[in-house]
Amino acid sequence: MDGRPERETQELRVTAIALVDVGREWETPVPVESAVAPPLAAPRAEPLVPTRLLAVPAMALALLLAAIFSNALWPLDFLHVAGGGLWTGIDLFMGFVVGPIMRRLDPPVRGAVMRRLMPKMMVVMPTLALTTMTAGWQLARKLGVLDTPYPRHWWLVASFVIVAVLALTAFAVLLPANVGVLLELRKEQPDGQRIQRLMSRYTVCTAIQGCMQIATLVVMTRIATF
Repeated sequence: MDGRPERETQELRVTAIALVDVGREWETPVPVESAVAPPLAAPRAEPLVPTRLLAVPAMALALLLAAIFSNALWPLDFLHVAGGGLWTGIDLFMGFVVGPIMRRLDPPVRGAVMRRLMPKMMVVMPTLALTTMTAGWQLARKLGVLDTPYPRHWWLVASFVIVAVLALTAFAVLLPANVGVLLELRKEQPDGQRIQRLMSRYTVCTAIQGCMQIATLVVMTRIATF
């Protein structure tokens, strides 16, 4: 009976010593190198245009060069008609369908749509324009259409004017507007007013291109029936 208090006292003493040792271990300073988390790698900036989209102009250029050097009319006619049809259809759709819808969207939704749409438009539309115009010029030269006498030659002059307006709006207005919107959207704090100005310019120019494309259909169908 007398030894029990001594044993309990010894057990309490051992427990207290163990607790003190554990507390010292927790109080041991940790080196700064192991306490600080390693720096995260900076996120890699995505390209302005996805690399996979560059296959579109590369394929179009290859087909255009093959058509020119083949010295055959059918490949040039195909590229001119197919490229012109796609160019006209997309211009009309963007100018008279997508443009009015975009103006009515909320800014966050509009920004999400532009992030997906603009890179594709920036690649596809210049490719279609260059392919259509180059194939059309080569086709007209081979068929002797450029030597059409007046007054029919005025239809050719009208087609040249329309193509010049289309090329000017495509490469001097639409393409810079596309690039400006994409660069602005990549910023941490995009300038909403600048994006709005660029998109307003873009929608107006797409409407102008749509009207020019309708005029192109009138002129080209008339030239084809000379």
